[in-house]
Amino acid sequence: MTTHYDRTTYEGGPGPSSWGPPPGPTVTTAVQEPVIPTEPRAGEPRQPFVRRLWRGRPEDPRWARPAFLGLLAATLLLYLYNLSASGYANSFYSAAVQAGSKSWKAFFFGSLDAGNAITVDKPPASLWPMELSVRILGLNSWAILLPEVLMGVGAVAVVYAGVRRRFSPGAGLIAGAVLALTPVAALMFRFNNPDAMLALLMALACYFVVRAVEDGRTRWLVWAGVAIGFAFLAKTLQAFLILPPLAIVYAVCAPVPVRKRFAQLAAATLALVVSGGWWVAIVELWPASSRPYIGGSQNNSFLELTFGYNGFGRLSGDETGSVGGGGGGGGTGMWGATGWNRMFNSEVGGQISWLLPAALVLFVAGLVATRKLKRTSVTRASFLVWGGSLLMTMVVFSYMAGIFHQYYTVALAPYMAAVIGMGSAILWEKRRETWASITLAGAVVASAVWSYVLLNRTSSYLPWLKYLVLIGGLTAALGLIFAGRINRQLALGAAAVGLVASLAGPTAYTLSTLQTGHTGSIVTAGPAGASMMGGPGGGGMRGGFGGGMPGGQNGNGTGGFGGMPGQNGNGNTQGQNQQGNGNTQGRQNGNGFPGGGGGGGGGGGVGGLLNGASVSSAAKKLLETDSSKYTWVAAAIGAQNAASYQLSTGDPVMAIGGFNGTDPSPTLAQFQKYVADGKIHYFISSGTGGGMGGMGGSSSGTSSQITSWVEKNFKKVTVGSSTFYDLTQKASS
Repeated sequence: MTTHYDRTTYEGGPGPSSWGPPPGPTVTTAVQEPVIPTEPRAGEPRQPFVRRLWRGRPEDPRWARPAFLGLLAATLLLYLYNLSASGYANSFYSAAVQAGSKSWKAFFFGSLDAGNAITVDKPPASLWPMELSVRILGLNSWAILLPEVLMGVGAVAVVYAGVRRRFSPGAGLIAGAVLALTPVAALMFRFNNPDAMLALLMALACYFVVRAVEDGRTRWLVWAGVAIGFAFLAKTLQAFLILPPLAIVYAVCAPVPVRKRFAQLAAATLALVVSGGWWVAIVELWPASSRPYIGGSQNNSFLELTFGYNGFGRLSGDETGSVGGGGGGGGTGMWGATGWNRMFNSEVGGQISWLLPAALVLFVAGLVATRKLKRTSVTRASFLVWGGSLLMTMVVFSYMAGIFHQYYTVALAPYMAAVIGMGSAILWEKRRETWASITLAGAVVASAVWSYVLLNRTSSYLPWLKYLVLIGGLTAALGLIFAGRINRQLALGAAAVGLVASLAGPTAYTLSTLQTGHTGSIVTAGPAGASMMGGPGGGGMRGGFGGGMPGGQNGNGTGGFGGMPGQNGNGNTQGQNQQGNGNTQGRQNGNGFPGGGGGGGGGGGVGGLLNGASVSSAAKKLLETDSSKYTWVAAAIGAQNAASYQLSTGDPVMAIGGFNGTDPSPTLAQFQKYVADGKIHYFISSGTGGGMGGMGGSSSGTSSQITSWVEKNFKKVTVGSSTFYDLTQKASS
């Protein structure tokens, strides 16, 4: 016998899964939470797995599970489309993936090269899935980026599950669709930065906390701690941004005694420390002489990296070893203007903010709608968990004065999507109440008007779309105002038009994002000109510092840096150097595509701080000659420059000074010892006298010292437009 469970909710009427007006008058004498079934009751037969997978929960309508599986399939196909256009994407991380696929030591530490000279400037957890994929599928664009796509699909599934449990399948589908169609999500779930794993794990943490509030079981809170711990191993302290709202919500709302709540939070904290700290403990205890240097640190310490360059320095702008901070207190600095409106300005707005106004409206409305529920209300706790995480992350991003890139905002996407799904469901359920119908209409108007503003910022891109979005949104809002008084078909029609109008703008930007490849360190979603931000290579920095920096990256195709050909992060033709991606594709890029060596005969050249160098076939052949005799076939200033040659040749290339060229590794004495021992074959000239375009340190810095020593003592070899120094041959007198 099949047991069916009641899903009465909010005010005693049918649950939101009905998505229709309650039959008869609304009952307001009782306020109940929906009853969520967990496991089959004793004696009840368990359905076969395939049937459960397709049918879903017994209380769900028949369309719910097929629609959910369809959403996941559509997200997968959407994100797989044109995936290889990005080639190696961020060559900095792709080089580390290549190294980890060849050396288990590099795999564990997150080394940039298989010779284990230096690590990336993040923990290695986000690299591990890509490295395992490359070990199975070989080094290519799909092997690197496929794990990121799967994380995106997983994030959509988690957000759907989190919203659907307390609201309805329809609400879950809205939340999942919002996440999948957010432009910055479509960008970063197809890119090899750590942000994809971070977003997935943060969504999982929120889901687990809601489950913990639901039944008070310790295991869910422990799983939340594990998720945040592993998120720390993906992107350090950013994983802790949502800890305050999660801990406070559980401490207040959990359905267990106070003493047990704090004991459970202690257990979750222990789980977080263990899951995030085991790797840190091993690295800190490992003798520094036998492990790679910790990239991004100044003292070869992961703890220093965590709390300095990757930690509090990001908030204050005081980042030792960085290229500079931003403008605190509402100022405008290298990384854009800070302030309450940062998420909505021309630099960031098109990436994430399409539905942020609606999300904020629906968050407040959800708290108002659940204000009379008891303390342990899981419905209200869901709003507090997802909405609190959204607000906390928004505030930090808005005022952080250090390094900030537009793509960081992908962290907001799961929270925003969940709030929109939940808020839409609860207001739809209460649409017979005037305040609820007006608020729902207001959220649609906010989305339509803001979409019009964002689309108008790129007025040449689909100029007709902004008018359709505005007219459709206003028309839908008019219908939603009367949704509780008109028949069901008209109300559903108004809701559908409002949903389409709200998603039209971000969907257009998402499709534009999928059409083009994205490479380099700073990438943006949407069409060319959609995001113009300051910082090295940013589209808003025309003219640059002191005459410009070679190889400045242009993340959105709006112009080079300092008058030099810039790398186009959207994959449009902008520069003069042509080359391949190290596999089969040729393309045009301003400073070449990281990982060259195929295609075109470009003359080679030096990469910049944020993008790689073009590697000619002649340069590739030079480095591959007798490569097996050396630990590193070459050494280069800066990680992006080294990564290009490493991906092209498949052999280790030492990145002197780490990402920025400013890390004190190796020292001049260490480098001289490597050369004397015959471990390095060539030194790749930066053409700038040391450092990265003049930003790699002062004349007394390690990179400059090594460059000067090499230029004075070793034979110069010119291949095309590239200059190498053969470290096995002394310069003639």
